[in-house]
Amino acid sequence: MNHSIHSADRATHLKIVVVAVIAGLGVAAFGVATRSNVDYTQTARVIKAGAPVAITSSDAAMVR
Repeated sequence: MNHSIHSADRATHLKIVVVAVIAGLGVAAFGVATRSNVDYTQTARVIKAGAPVAITSSDAAMVR
């Protein structure tokens, strides 16, 4: 029983490294497995300006 990492022997350090690597691989595998296959690519749409519009006091749009 090693109560401190400083007093641990080589085998204990190796066990800690192995458990950490296995846990990291498990987390990475879980992330890859749960990733969705949805395509998130975006396309740019061009918006062109229309004819000039003047707003009157009656809130009706008047095209010049």
